[in-house]
Amino acid sequence: MANVENVQVNEIPAPERPKSISSPRRRFIKKLGKKLLLTISRIQTKQSLVPTTPFIDIEHFDFLPQFAENWEKIRVEALEVLKYRDDIPGFEDVSPDQYRIAKKNQWKTYVLHGFGTRLEKNAKLAPFTTELLETIPNLQTSWFSILAPGYHIPAHKGVTKGIVRGHLGLIIPKDFEKCRIRVHDQIKPWQEGSLFVLDDTFEHEVWNDTDEERVILLFDWDRPMKFWGRFFNGLMMRLMKMTAYYQDPKKNLETAEARMEAAIKRADANMEKLGD
Repeated sequence: MANVENVQVNEIPAPERPKSISSPRRRFIKKLGKKLLLTISRIQTKQSLVPTTPFIDIEHFDFLPQFAENWEKIRVEALEVLKYRDDIPGFEDVSPDQYRIAKKNQWKTYVLHGFGTRLEKNAKLAPFTTELLETIPNLQTSWFSILAPGYHIPAHKGVTKGIVRGHLGLIIPKDFEKCRIRVHDQIKPWQEGSLFVLDDTFEHEVWNDTDEERVILLFDWDRPMKFWGRFFNGLMMRLMKMTAYYQDPKKNLETAEARMEAAIKRADANMEKLGD
């Protein structure tokens, strides 16, 4: 394998959408999986130790205030990541199954954690944020979510009641009321330094009706539940890791990390040349 230090960014292929995404077998597994997840979600709803409403008050999670308290430090690291904006993958490049809601790199994702695992190379650009995220019990995923001006994420639903999701506003358009999310029948705009928690199994959609970019820290963790809720959540996660819905993003994230690492090394090399 080539040493990444000597690889130009354009020599590392961009993540590919698997040809099997529309195969009958994959459609069958997806349909079966949705039925299974629906059954498990009903159990998780009954087992939940926090409200099962579209938005959940942050007072139920004692580890969250530190994110609002440190949002400016997190923003600094997000700005560092944005220096390499062109090399940040679109959501559809990371998870090809999202191609209906993420198009043409209009919704970029700089992932720090995936399925509970730290992405070591990506974490180097955001060490403070990464460490802070890892104080969350049973953290599953985290990323800087970067939405292009004028983009609309169509209505969609998450797959499991077993997680809850946090949004922390970092770089929000001045006309913030035009940059908003609808979860079920409730709409919230993002604001810098403001954090809210949502249940993404409710239908939700996003609008950025401004001419400015929107950047938030998005992170998922296990919903607090009683024993059987936790049991079925763990079972579901293990099953998901055996499918293409886990394997494809995992492979694509490895490629995206390599591209980003190469971009950083190339930028550093260019800076050294300027200093000569």
